[in-house]
Amino acid sequence: MKRTLLVLPLALAASLSFSVSAAAQKTAAPSLAKRSVEGRFDVAPPAVVVAPPGPLPADLGGRLARWEADAAGAQQAFAAERNTTASLVSAAAGAPVASERWVVAQQAISRLTATRAPLTAALADIDRLYLDRSVDDAIDGLPDIYALRDRLAETVSTQDALLEALSSQLPGQ
Repeated sequence: MKRTLLVLPLALAASLSFSVSAAAQKTAAPSLAKRSVEGRFDVAPPAVVVAPPGPLPADLGGRLARWEADAAGAQQAFAAERNTTASLVSAAAGAPVASERWVVAQQAISRLTATRAPLTAALADIDRLYLDRSVDDAIDGLPDIYALRDRLAETVSTQDALLEALSSQLPGQ
């Protein structure tokens, strides 16, 4: 206990001596204030003007129209097949896996999936076109291309959700 009482005053005395010696050494540290030279280089960078995309080039207009027509036809075929598939899946809902009703429902889902092939092919072609034009910095028509791509992607997403819902109604899925 006495040793602890003796160590404490020694430690306090040592720290005070370091503080006093540091205060006694008044060295001129560099100032952190802004120097007069530093303000001369505060120049705003020039504004970069990027031209907005122009209209769709004539050679692409026909391709986009064809892809849109293909997608619309695929959507109509999907809609025509959807109700038949839904009724076949409902009929197979309680059937055992690999039974006749289950197989017929699986085939109906496969046919429904096949009807959307022109739509998914058009979406893949538009994706490829968009990427190619983006890489080549050919920005003319990109808003039109991307707008069609968004519409087709939304249609594919809706169809995917319906196919998933139909498949989940079958046993073994």
